[in-house]
Amino acid sequence: MSAPPRRSAAPARRGEDVALERALEGLFRLGATRRFNARQAAAVGAVVTRAGYAVLRSLADHGPLTVRELADASAMDAATASRQLQPLVDEGLVRRSAVEDDARSIELSLTERGSQVYERIVRYRLAYLGDVLEGWSAEDRAVLSGLVRRLVGDLAGPPRTAARRPTQRAPRTRASSR
Repeated sequence: MSAPPRRSAAPARRGEDVALERALEGLFRLGATRRFNARQAAAVGAVVTRAGYAVLRSLADHGPLTVRELADASAMDAATASRQLQPLVDEGLVRRSAVEDDARSIELSLTERGSQVYERIVRYRLAYLGDVLEGWSAEDRAVLSGLVRRLVGDLAGPPRTAARRPTQRAPRTRASSR
């Protein structure tokens, strides 16, 4: 008697999912291109990376933060947040200062220039997005916005099934190889 057919541990990839993953990769790559960064830097008068923008946005939204709080607000680990700070401090966009109650703790805040540059980046990005979406209907824009927010929320959450975690095969024993 022959053995039953083996089922693959990995779920079959649907064509739509592959196309979506490739489209998202293209979108993420566009936001990290040197050309986009160079145009933005020229428009706003400062070099701010995508991760640096997340830091500026978090400080603009929440006010002064510690490195740990900044990392959480920016959805980064503390080491990454720390690495993003030095260029922003060097550009005069972020100020480090000791916390009054605890001189060992550092508080981060936007400088006046940092606030101005952040606002210019927001205006630049909104104008750029407005130009790109100019021909889109209000309904299409609303649908896109809702779907992107939903996707971000789902991607930020924990994996929903064991299939999304790497699978490990049980080691073969002599008994199982007979």
